[in-house]
Amino acid sequence: MATTERGPTRAARMQRTREAIVDAAREAFVTRGYRATSLRDVAAAASISHTGLLRHFATKDALLGAVVDQFERANATALRGVPGLDESGTLGYAGIARRNQEQPGYLELFAALTGEASNPRHPAHQLMRDRYARVRREAREDLDAAIAHGTVAAGRDAAGEAVRIIAAWDGLQLLAQYLPERVDIPTALVEYLKTLALPVGWRVGGRASAPPRQPARVPTSPAFGADDVSPQGYRVGRERRALIIEAATALFARDGYGDTSLREIAERVGVSKSTLLHHFASKEELLSDVLHHRDRQIESRDDGVRADSAAEVVRGIARRAAVNSEAAPGLIEVYAVLSCEALPRDHAAHSYFAQRFRNGLDHFAALFRAAHEDGDLPAQRDPEFEALWLTALWDGLQYQWLYDPSAVDVAAQLSAHVDDVLPRR
Repeated sequence: MATTERGPTRAARMQRTREAIVDAAREAFVTRGYRATSLRDVAAAASISHTGLLRHFATKDALLGAVVDQFERANATALRGVPGLDESGTLGYAGIARRNQEQPGYLELFAALTGEASNPRHPAHQLMRDRYARVRREAREDLDAAIAHGTVAAGRDAAGEAVRIIAAWDGLQLLAQYLPERVDIPTALVEYLKTLALPVGWRVGGRASAPPRQPARVPTSPAFGADDVSPQGYRVGRERRALIIEAATALFARDGYGDTSLREIAERVGVSKSTLLHHFASKEELLSDVLHHRDRQIESRDDGVRADSAAEVVRGIARRAAVNSEAAPGLIEVYAVLSCEALPRDHAAHSYFAQRFRNGLDHFAALFRAAHEDGDLPAQRDPEFEALWLTALWDGLQYQWLYDPSAVDVAAQLSAHVDDVLPRR
């Protein structure tokens, strides 16, 4: 630390204060939760005035970014000098995942920042965009080394696999917090890394089972918005409800549910708060309608292709992702923000997302089991694991796409993965 004869320089004192604030915020966010902690709480814990804290961090979002950056730098320090491959030449990602799991608060805070900072206006957006570029580059270097070592098949696309591993890892971190009984991140990473030792599209000779006379029944998609009822009443009232939902969707995507007030939504629509409450009795009811409205819009989009087998349904996911990213980027953003914000069990949308993920995993598992019966899923592939990995991958790719659409093609990455899992005969 720089010093003078009278003590630390002003710059050194400011740095020490900043570090104390970040340490206090980290402890408070972990013990109380990010949403439940105010900047005044952090200031008191750091023994600094609220005004003094604001000289270092103008917003709580900026402070969250600094806390997660501290986690990331601690990881980098712990892993410095450690090769990408372990003693056997295998990628050591499971160990990193286990270390992250054991750091109190890491998964919760990282997930919160991933969703919230996806908006370009967020103060930590550039930090996260740069982080993704860095980890993709490092993962590609690790994969190149593993290919040279022979533990990853020579035909693998290191650049594409790097994008997909990082994406699925992010998705697993989110899923593990909603469905901890179904997700173990290190185990899932180990399972996936085993598949990279095999050539793309590899299968154990021939069909996975005896050819069925008819393809297995294609499982129907879960109707996420099925319990939602179209609003009744006069046309003017229906139109106003639609405007309120549209405004809430935009503001929830930009600022999150917790930091958006009903008054802000009403002002965006051009009505009074009391008029808004005439249509939606509470903020929680409005949130529910926003989520179900999003589901209906996503589910109503037609990719123009009809599938007559489970394998074709799975292959069609890439087409559906392309349609969504082109036609409804705002719906992807509100999903990313709210799914991360709703991690605390007392959040109004927590049970919705937990059930949504549960339904999605069950649906994909049923599809992969049907594909196995048809002989389209190779015998060495486990339907339950493939459902988990695909769900995590799709979510994680959407996060990366929101930070840098030019670097990540969600549909192309999903298509590459599915072609590997369900090779065409």
